[in-house]
Amino acid sequence: MENLGPDFVWGVATSAYQIEGAAAEDGRAPSIWDTFCRVPGAIDNGDTGDVACDHYHRWPEDVALMRQLGVDAYRFSIAWPRVLPEGTGAVNAAGLDFYDRLVDGLLDAGIRPFATLYHWDLPQALQDRGGWPERGTATAFADYASVVAARLGDRVQDWMTLNEPLCSAWIGHLEGRMAPGIRDITAAVRASHHLLLAHGLATAALRAAVPGAQVGMVTNLSPCVPGSDRPEDRAAAHRADGHNNRWWLDPLYGDGYPEDMVAAYGVAPPVRDGDLALIAAPTDFLGLNYYFRQVVVDDPDAPPPYVRSIEVPDAAATAMGWEVYPAGLEQLLVRLAGEYGVPKLYVTESGSAWPDDVGPDGQIADRKRTQYLVDHIASAAGAVRQGVPLAGYFAWSLLDNFEWAYGYDKRFGLVHVDYATQVRTIKASGLRYAQLIREHAARRDRSSA
Repeated sequence: MENLGPDFVWGVATSAYQIEGAAAEDGRAPSIWDTFCRVPGAIDNGDTGDVACDHYHRWPEDVALMRQLGVDAYRFSIAWPRVLPEGTGAVNAAGLDFYDRLVDGLLDAGIRPFATLYHWDLPQALQDRGGWPERGTATAFADYASVVAARLGDRVQDWMTLNEPLCSAWIGHLEGRMAPGIRDITAAVRASHHLLLAHGLATAALRAAVPGAQVGMVTNLSPCVPGSDRPEDRAAAHRADGHNNRWWLDPLYGDGYPEDMVAAYGVAPPVRDGDLALIAAPTDFLGLNYYFRQVVVDDPDAPPPYVRSIEVPDAAATAMGWEVYPAGLEQLLVRLAGEYGVPKLYVTESGSAWPDDVGPDGQIADRKRTQYLVDHIASAAGAVRQGVPLAGYFAWSLLDNFEWAYGYDKRFGLVHVDYATQVRTIKASGLRYAQLIREHAARRDRSSA
């Protein structure tokens, strides 16, 4: 990793609903995930985020763990329903106070805060008024951004508007596997546009409130390749790329929505005059969450974009069933810098779920997660060698946590959480990550001596 620059940021990431718990404490109102967790059969084992990792009460311990790992930065998300229980209107002071304490604790520990404003936990009150398919949700998000920035912007300089709008729009409104659990292409396309509009409006709000703010959005992208040489499968791979990648990147970087995908969906996004300029307003960086590539074939019976992912024979796969394909990270970073001219990139999530065995000594020798981490960091370094302006890497995740529809069965953490006792134990992968950070710091110090 010698080519990672002296200012390279090493971080860990989490999200509010996945770790905080305290779902009904200190004025927090329900989010769409609190509601979705009550839908019979929606979440494995009937799990909820009501307690999760109890980070709301145990955050000093978790900051101490980050300090022990030696990370430079922590990417966390802010729970909209904790700050604005009704989505708009009255501010819940206790909710903002929590993030105020967290930011001060991070800074006291020498850890740089990266705040994500939206990691899927829309206030249920806004969902009751139509949610993301309604334009008013985008304007409400900008107001929420202003509230948070006014309180934290004197100490937080690094801001991420949305996390993975693909999941909110496509998985939440087209596939129905995530909150709010809708299956409707029209609703999904409308939601996708209002999510991007929310990003544009929030970018302006953050810049107005925080002089010198570094602002960007977080995308989850996948290389999409055909499962055969058939023309139908090659066309399917192009549609998959449109659905997963171009639909989000093209508007962000000034090209509007890809026409081939509008045709594939049969639904046009509800664009008004000025929307595309707002969405394409220059940002300081793009966050990339990378987990897997997609190998696809044509499937006319599937929902839009009419593709089906297939397994790669003999490929290693994580506990999520996702192919382990480190080269995809380098490919995406190179594409983003070249094709889209992104001025600065962060890998904002990179990690893997595996069954963890706690040894007789209480330790977790998670060799597969450790190797995954090392291989993906090496892939990121390969992109830097090609001139990609990569500024940092955030491992997903600091803690084992509530893994959305999979409940607590899938573990991504560098730190093991015993959910019955809330005891935290740094895994072998976490110790290896700490070692990589120390080695990078030592090289940096030698080169500057």
